[in-house]
Amino acid sequence: MAPDGNVARKETTSLISSDKVEGTSVYDPAGNKLGSIHSVMIGKMDGKVAYAVLSFGGFLGMGTDHYPIPWERLRYDTRLDGYVTDLSKAQLEGAPKYTATEAWTTDDRRWATDVDGYYAGPRFPAL
Repeated sequence: MAPDGNVARKETTSLISSDKVEGTSVYDPAGNKLGSIHSVMIGKMDGKVAYAVLSFGGFLGMGTDHYPIPWERLRYDTRLDGYVTDLSKAQLEGAPKYTATEAWTTDDRRWATDVDGYYAGPRFPAL
């Protein structure tokens, strides 16, 4: 362990700590910034990242909405130093979301069904 205790803050060529992902910008295919990653949702049983929760909208953090999107919809772009998604702003605005004051409860599987169902629709071809 490093003397400063920040082992979890390090990254390798293929791994990155979740706290370094949080706050990273997300861009549309044209390179326009859509928002940033608020958090990542990791499967308790399989340990895989299932969703990135994208925050955008509002002003200075007020009125910001959170949009869970499938992790597979993101790819890291070293040129932009951020993630790029194949989703447009309009597609994201129509997606299931929650506000900063709402609880995104994992006790209710409806949220996952809603999110997965939205991105499995005909307007979203498989990657």
